[in-house]
Amino acid sequence: MIDRFYLKDFLSFKEVDLEFEKGLVVFTGPSGAGKSILMDAFLSLFGYKDAKAALGETSISSAGITNEAFDIDSNDDIIIKEIKKEKVRYFINNQSISKKNLFTFSHNIVKHLHLRDVSDFQSAKLITFLDKLCVIKSKKFSKLKEDFESTFLEFSTVKAKLSKIRQDELKIEDLKEYAKYEIEKITAIDPAVDEYEELNRIKKQLSRKDKIEDAIKKASVIFDSSNAVSTALELMEVDSGFFDESINELNNIFEGFNDTLSELEELDIENVLDRIEKLSSLQKRFGSIEEALIYKDEKQKELDSYENITFEKSLLEKQELELFDSCEELGKELTKKRNDASKVLEEKINYYLEFLYLSNAKITLEDKTLDISGANTVIFELNGVNLDTISSGEFNRLRLALLTSMSGFEIVQGGILFLDEIDANLSGKESNAIANVLSTLSKTYQIFAISHQPQLTATADQHFLVDKKDGVSTVRVLNKDEKIEEVSRMISGEDITKEAREFAINLIK
Repeated sequence: MIDRFYLKDFLSFKEVDLEFEKGLVVFTGPSGAGKSILMDAFLSLFGYKDAKAALGETSISSAGITNEAFDIDSNDDIIIKEIKKEKVRYFINNQSISKKNLFTFSHNIVKHLHLRDVSDFQSAKLITFLDKLCVIKSKKFSKLKEDFESTFLEFSTVKAKLSKIRQDELKIEDLKEYAKYEIEKITAIDPAVDEYEELNRIKKQLSRKDKIEDAIKKASVIFDSSNAVSTALELMEVDSGFFDESINELNNIFEGFNDTLSELEELDIENVLDRIEKLSSLQKRFGSIEEALIYKDEKQKELDSYENITFEKSLLEKQELELFDSCEELGKELTKKRNDASKVLEEKINYYLEFLYLSNAKITLEDKTLDISGANTVIFELNGVNLDTISSGEFNRLRLALLTSMSGFEIVQGGILFLDEIDANLSGKESNAIANVLSTLSKTYQIFAISHQPQLTATADQHFLVDKKDGVSTVRVLNKDEKIEEVSRMISGEDITKEAREFAINLIK
């Protein structure tokens, strides 16, 4: 619910600071005082209208929504702010947001009944409503729907696999030849992991072979003087062990490297370079020899699967038929439950429509191609005609009846509802009907409405008066006595009669 609303420098309003309660909140006042302007200021904070105020801010509690992007948990308060300088900027909990994204975010909390928003009457949304009603009516429905969805997902997976096999069948020989070609290309090279690095090391040694041999030859003269060094150390009574070990280790290194160089002489350098080039081509294509070998294994599996494709196809076709039959059976059960629920919802909607001086709402389930939601399309009509052809007034009253019905069944969590002149140009009995329905709906929704009739105004849980003096609009909450005065004025005009006051008192009671 909206706890607080702040507005600064918006047309005829200099500054507004209001606090709200739950239930039905009504704004009244003389024509031209600024009621619609104030409503537009509210709606601009939710992206429904263009922002024109220098500053607007509202705080919302118990919204019951979670949003990771703005770090909002279901129990968190939400503060929405708009600031207009050179351009308009919007914020949620001090984080910047575009108007489009603000509208999307707010749509989960706020409904505006003046707009011809048909989303609540779309088939997918009505299916959701009916399913929630089914759960209330039968605890087994959740299991039925879960079984249908899991079976349909399995059916879809099998169908997709079968479709791929049928496509592959058309080009199976080409695919087999390509797989063989790719396998043979890698097999012909027969690469080993780390072979490329080893061959490059050998190549490097070969390129330095002559230099290394020459360096060893020049350095070997040290061995001619080794006995003289050992004798000198002994005469100095210094243990020559360290020198002898070093000379022996150096000799071993030189001899070992000479053996390696002898082995290199036996290698065909052209073969080494050719091998490096082939391995390099694999590395460039696959990134590494390991990836090339993995690719080869994958192609081998593909080739094996092509060989077994006829057998696999036969199994999948049988499985597809069995799963489709199961989906149809479960879908029929869903349809039966939804049909029963649609009659209950239809009866409740028509109950409220009777109060609203409308009738004959009809909810029909028609067959459609089976998908994850079932085999049903929901058609909603009023007096036998499509909702596109009814008037805006009829549409909004129908929408009100739907919301109130769902609220009564507790299949919606409520939220915030804005009504723009919903009782304008209505008779007394029609206004009374609207008031009664909104009173019921306000148990679930916090409702903000501009009223032109005493019936709805008298029903308000909180009543605000919008007035205008010397071109400046103001708004303030009315106490009980002030509310009686305002309702009396709405009945008899500025010259309030005794009868009007008594009628106002009775309406409010």
